[in-house]
Amino acid sequence: MAKKRTSPNRNVQIADQIQRDLSELVRDIKDPRVGMVTMQSVELTPDYAHAKVYFTTLTGDPKETEAGLNHAAGHLHNLLFKRLHIHTVPTLHFHYDQTVVRAVEMSKLIDEANSTRAKDDEEDEANKADDEKGA
Repeated sequence: MAKKRTSPNRNVQIADQIQRDLSELVRDIKDPRVGMVTMQSVELTPDYAHAKVYFTTLTGDPKETEAGLNHAAGHLHNLLFKRLHIHTVPTLHFHYDQTVVRAVEMSKLIDEANSTRAKDDEEDEANKADDEKGA
């Protein structure tokens, strides 16, 4: 029996297609908990049975949005089934992606550390100047 040939990037290609399709489909959700949502990434299991969908939100509470998306997951699965031409359409599991929030927090900490360091450097320079005047 001949082995079935598959593309080595098939998992990535399907995940990307699911991400693109969900980005379009999520706009039509009527749930008030789901505001402006951006699909960040999709991770598929090797058997395509489950997909972790990571999203960020521009408006609203992330936990409420996650609950709304997970509530609409069955409906979105059915819509994906009509769009995708694959044997198994994965069960969708939505997760809030905190990468952007963490990046902003880290950026603030870095800026704060740099400003503190600059103040310390200025004080050191001022102290050196005072010491040279006094000597």
